[in-house]
Amino acid sequence: MTAPGEQPLKIAYSPCPNDTFVFHAWAHGRVPGAPALDVTFADIDVTNGMAERGEYDVLKVSYAVLPYVLDDYALLPCGGALGRGCGPLVLTREPGADLTGRTVAVPSERSTAYLLFRLWAADTVPGGVGEIVVMPFHEIMPAVRDGKVDAGLVIHEARFTYQNYGLHALADMGEHWERTTGLPIPLGAIIARRSLGADTLRRLAEAARASVRAAWDDPGASRAYVMEHAQEMDPAVADQHIALYVNDFTADLGQEGYAAVRGLLTRAAAEGLVPPLGPDALAFP
Repeated sequence: MTAPGEQPLKIAYSPCPNDTFVFHAWAHGRVPGAPALDVTFADIDVTNGMAERGEYDVLKVSYAVLPYVLDDYALLPCGGALGRGCGPLVLTREPGADLTGRTVAVPSERSTAYLLFRLWAADTVPGGVGEIVVMPFHEIMPAVRDGKVDAGLVIHEARFTYQNYGLHALADMGEHWERTTGLPIPLGAIIARRSLGADTLRRLAEAARASVRAAWDDPGASRAYVMEHAQEMDPAVADQHIALYVNDFTADLGQEGYAAVRGLLTRAAAEGLVPPLGPDALAFP
């Protein structure tokens, strides 16, 4: 229960099945001792902007935005999304297309997917890609299919549905990342205001872990909540989504998870894609 007089914390996370699955127990007051939450649903490109503007107490954001917000927010060691075999895909109309000088649609330039794409392109497209076009995630596959762009960078459930658009997976950004680093793929992070104080930050981490465990212990409890916000997603796809993105790293980043996050942001900084991290930027109170 929230302490008497304690205001609910403003949190924003996506309506994606992995987030609603993870936060269901906490958001519904089923985690003893956890601070109450005032939940807003927003896609991750929106929450990234919220973090950069210093809005909300707790946010699900892309790991790619961390270098811009870690002065004000701390990375929680749990609740987010890392994994293997779950990377973004580059889709094209024809198999084996050459992207040199081509137009590529991406859902955001402040996303882990975008960083992974640029690191992949630096290694595999010697002439460099052409114009980068930012468009809403749900418009990317139709735009590739209809020839409005030459390729599209897609995430999440598009891994399971791109064939419905007659498209081909040119490359798997996560596969390239795992092959070249041996590390899991860092996708989404949970951050909280440093000004909440070390004690509250630790409570938040404990609550996130407990909510994850509650979801695993009784997967059916969150079913209605997950599907209510899954934007008409097929239930089988929602199950695949959860299985792929909710794993041991969600319960605890651990040494390997932190190595993956620092590895991504260090490589991205070396390519001039993000500001460099300070030595203690990822430290948790």
